[in-house]
Amino acid sequence: MISYWKTIIAITVALGCVLLSACSNPKDWPESPLYETPINNPDWQPPTSREDAMEAMAGRYANFNVVAYSGETPNGPLATFIITYGFTELVIENWELVEYDTFCSAAYNANQNMTTTFPDAATQAITPPGVAVDVYEEDGVWKLWRPPTPTLIGIDGDPNVPLSMNPRDPLINDDDNDGKPGVTVFLNLFGLINAEIYIARREIYQNYLTLYSDGSLRGFVVDDSEQLVIGASLCFLNRPNNPAQWDDPGLNPIILIPISDDICTCEELMVNRDKLFPPEPVF
Repeated sequence: MISYWKTIIAITVALGCVLLSACSNPKDWPESPLYETPINNPDWQPPTSREDAMEAMAGRYANFNVVAYSGETPNGPLATFIITYGFTELVIENWELVEYDTFCSAAYNANQNMTTTFPDAATQAITPPGVAVDVYEEDGVWKLWRPPTPTLIGIDGDPNVPLSMNPRDPLINDDDNDGKPGVTVFLNLFGLINAEIYIARREIYQNYLTLYSDGSLRGFVVDDSEQLVIGASLCFLNRPNNPAQWDDPGLNPIILIPISDDICTCEELMVNRDKLFPPEPVF
């Protein structure tokens, strides 16, 4: 949700500020929640059974999710948003609702003077397996819980065991096919330094969603991902780092918007980004 690129948090600014004197004062977190939920149509008849709820939820969705992370640097707190775009398909299989996620593109916004680029090839290399979700009623509202499905990127092996912390692990691969180990994150620090960091990750996320009368599913993301820094183009960036998710559901939203088959590629999704989703969060 993809969230997914913790190497940029804390390492880059912490060490960049040691080398540079151009750091600006960090900005505070924006107000929570980032987005208001829609008001249900008073004429809407919500599902009356789990089977009806599954039927109402089944379909194709454009997926927009934000994960907030928090770190500390010599310049002060580093707050970050990782914004991920993709597709979600909910399919009824063997009397269960099964979720399939694919990802297209990711963006990064921080409260300090740095920019980060995630190549789409790296984002699209995250391929979680389909998983049966839990559909349940709570206080008259139908909800969906997507359980975690650990997924490796930048390294092979068993996704159900903790991520290797060995930067020379022979299972490290080149999932984004750029000729460099793991997947590559591109950085610019304070408009002065360009760099690359090579990472492998074990993506572990779960989603908590509510069904609304407009057909959308909205809720929040919980991210417990693990990360290995394999190397970097600048030696001072080659440090372990794995900051924690900021514990505020309102700053970690996920929005699933029903879409037709006319939007079936990542290019088509991003062309329609402004029609489908709210603005990306900023500091």
